[in-house]
Amino acid sequence: MLADMLKEIEQLRIGLNALSQNKNSLVDPEVIRASKKLDNALNEYARLSSKWQDPPTGQD
Repeated sequence: MLADMLKEIEQLRIGLNALSQNKNSLVDPEVIRASKKLDNALNEYARLSSKWQDPPTGQD
């Protein structure tokens, strides 16, 4: 599941880079939509991957 998400994130990143170069603007509405989509995917990945980590034990 996380590996699939990483693939999707990479595709979104590549698409965003290409789109921003083609539009020649980081404030173009289409670029902003693509950026938000990538942000959402990254946030979801971070949320899910944190569940896979061991919880802290409180011991040093």
